Amino acid sequence: MLWLVGSGSIAIEYAKVLNSLSIEFIVIGRGKSSSQLFSKLTGIKVNAGGVSIFLDKNPPIPSKAIVCVNIEELKSVAEQLLDFGVKDILLEKPGGANFNEIKDLYNYSKNLNGNIKIAYNRRYYSSVAKLKELISNDDKIISFNFEFTEWTDSIDKLGKSEKVLKNWFMANSSHVIDLAFFICGLPDKMTCYTSDNITWHKSKAIFCGAGITKQKSFFNYSANWLSAGRWSIEILTLKGKYILCPLEKLFFQKRGSIESYEINFDSSIDQKYKAGFYFQTKEFVNGSNKNLLSLSQQNFMIDIYKKISGFNN
Repeated sequence: MLWLVGSGSIAIEYAKVLNSLSIEFIVIGRGKSSSQLFSKLTGIKVNAGGVSIFLDKNPPIPSKAIVCVNIEELKSVAEQLLDFGVKDILLEKPGGANFNEIKDLYNYSKNLNGNIKIAYNRRYYSSVAKLKELISNDDKIISFNFEFTEWTDSIDKLGKSEKVLKNWFMANSSHVIDLAFFICGLPDKMTCYTSDNITWHKSKAIFCGAGITKQKSFFNYSANWLSAGRWSIEILTLKGKYILCPLEKLFFQKRGSIESYEINFDSSIDQKYKAGFYFQTKEFVNGSNKNLLSLSQQNFMIDIYKKISGFNN
């Protein structure tokens, strides 16, 4: 038995995948309106009222749980599940509303022998799988670069809480940064620069930096939240440049050419389900955890994210 904690739009996407995998699960929601909409769209009953009320009924402990509540609630819900005895948890990215929450949850989970994974679904895009296949066959990464510019004019209109907005770098930008280092390797040395501010954001607004990974690949990055841009990752090998922009698509520029062309691959699974969710969920329920980020690894990444975001300054 698996618990799906949350009844919003992301929970609906998880439910589609769990049904396709023939996984038996119970849904735990909080708000009445979201719970009703979930049931209407999926035909699945929701235990509404929140995690605390559900746990008060002393239900049997599930083998696994997927937590996809609001970012502000990720830490508290995960801790409640750990206290109840739920050990294997897939927690929606980034695992907490800010750096301190993630660190605190890591220590809390460690003391209770928890096994929490962070759901960075972009690791499971079909485009990423194809890219890794092409590079692993007969090529190697020499260098890479990535951009994580955010559209601040649009973010202002999303109605997000002040807590989430202050930590938007971690809440959102970490998605593409995690993916870049997942594909190419973690930094060994890195120099970072930041500048300017946005009134609602805790760290900076302009970012750039460069470094070298543990695999000796050079990298650089940039983002300017006060101007234009978009998420992208470019990976350079001896054969040429692979381009993820948008991240769901893959392009290639051959060495010695100025032209780039789109690489075709089977993306039907990302069309049928929310991109990345099917293989991410399948890996979690099967227990292989090959590509899932552990909470321990996310805790390690915090120092890297602090440097890139300018939080330390």
